[in-house]
Amino acid sequence: MSETNSGGREFADRTVPVILQINGIKHELQLEPRVSLLDALREYVGLTGTKKGCNQGACGACTVLVDNERINSCFALAVQYQDREITTIEGVAHSDQLHALQAAFIECDGFQCGYCTPGQICSAIAMFEEFKQGAPSAVTEHLAETEIEFSEAEIKERMSGNLCRCGAYVGIVEAIREAFDKEAAR
Repeated sequence: MSETNSGGREFADRTVPVILQINGIKHELQLEPRVSLLDALREYVGLTGTKKGCNQGACGACTVLVDNERINSCFALAVQYQDREITTIEGVAHSDQLHALQAAFIECDGFQCGYCTPGQICSAIAMFEEFKQGAPSAVTEHLAETEIEFSEAEIKERMSGNLCRCGAYVGIVEAIREAFDKEAAR
């Protein structure tokens, strides 16, 4: 079968070397070019904290951080993320110390089944940075303001890409508020 009548299948069935920097560790992998970052993390590296929910970019369960920005890893091809720093839920804690958001989710009952929790936490970490940098959201009243109030409406809007099927939103918002308030007090 030649490449022209295979519809590109010959190239897709080949593997390519991919080096991913995940949670500070370099992983040298051989992947098909069409492998998603989510599948690379779970199936090739063994980091199963990042969850496969809808596999369509709609639920946010697969949210990870790439260069400190949140992405849906189910939509990203692993080969696109060489030479970028990828952080999964397994990499947010420091030594044996939980990340402030992990501790707040536990304290505030910010989860029920816990399936969406890794994506919620990774998304909230990036959301803090976006907020601190003054990035407005769809509910920000005065777009030119650099000091935006960290309101419940802001939290809900900025986290709207992460769904919780159990409906633990009250605890999620409370956990994010508590962690942000503790960080701001430092």
